[in-house]
Amino acid sequence: MADDRHGRSTRLDAVARDRGIDAPAGDRGDATVPDHAGPRTKRVPEPHVHDTFSVDGIDTKRREGLLEAVLVDRDGVSAASATRRNGTVGIHHGPDVSREDLRDALEACGLVVAPGDAAFEVRRAAQFASARVAVAVLFGLMVATPYIAVLYPTRIEWLFYDPVTVQYLQSILDSQMATHFFVNLGSLSGIAFLVACGPLIKRSVAAAAAGRITNESVFVGSVVALFGYSTLAAFTAFEGAVHYDLVAYAVVGVTLWNHFGVGETTPDTASVGERTADGSDVSADATEDEPVAMTDGGR
Repeated sequence: MADDRHGRSTRLDAVARDRGIDAPAGDRGDATVPDHAGPRTKRVPEPHVHDTFSVDGIDTKRREGLLEAVLVDRDGVSAASATRRNGTVGIHHGPDVSREDLRDALEACGLVVAPGDAAFEVRRAAQFASARVAVAVLFGLMVATPYIAVLYPTRIEWLFYDPVTVQYLQSILDSQMATHFFVNLGSLSGIAFLVACGPLIKRSVAAAAAGRITNESVFVGSVVALFGYSTLAAFTAFEGAVHYDLVAYAVVGVTLWNHFGVGETTPDTASVGERTADGSDVSADATEDEPVAMTDGGR
């Protein structure tokens, strides 16, 4: 079997061969082998601590399992968890094994290890990015549905052969129900913008304070202007179309592009926890008696 998906031998494979280690069953990259049915657990001795590393180079499920096996084979390591999805490696180890020793072991396997606490920043940024995508898509659909069902038919009447239906929908918009209708749309699109585009808004404000104009500043300013225009048209005597749908579409598009296209460039690290006195990356009260290591890497 090829050592990686490109058919090349890697330093991780060489280390595993030197130690006489094979990839665990189910982690060999075979598409016919199902993922783990549930998280694998392992008892960790009480004095052992936990370190997490952000790495680059875990590109297949086979390499996840092989790296975990190589790490656990080291003296003083009780459990290991590698995750290619977010590029992190978690290791439970004894106090005699230093973080630098583990870093050297990972680099010996051909992995690029990020310095310091970047692993926590990457993991936290990935979690928040996923949450922003969920908020943008969910709220975007909730805004788009009323537009598709009610507003679009009244704006492009020539597409609808039933004038009675169009007249009925128009009567809804002309009634007092329209106020509640637009309140919901404005709230949904506004929340989606603030939550999903939070990092963009922060960077745009910082750029404005520094007297700079960036692409993000232009985007944020345009969305704010469009939202304000729509709010005036919906709740005042100002004559105009309500474009909360365009706000939602813009938020969804930019959020998906940042997540799947170029990715977030500035991780939000405001709540990254400090290391404990014993050098571990978890809080002192996070473990009691014998901790249980989740060795599936979050899969």
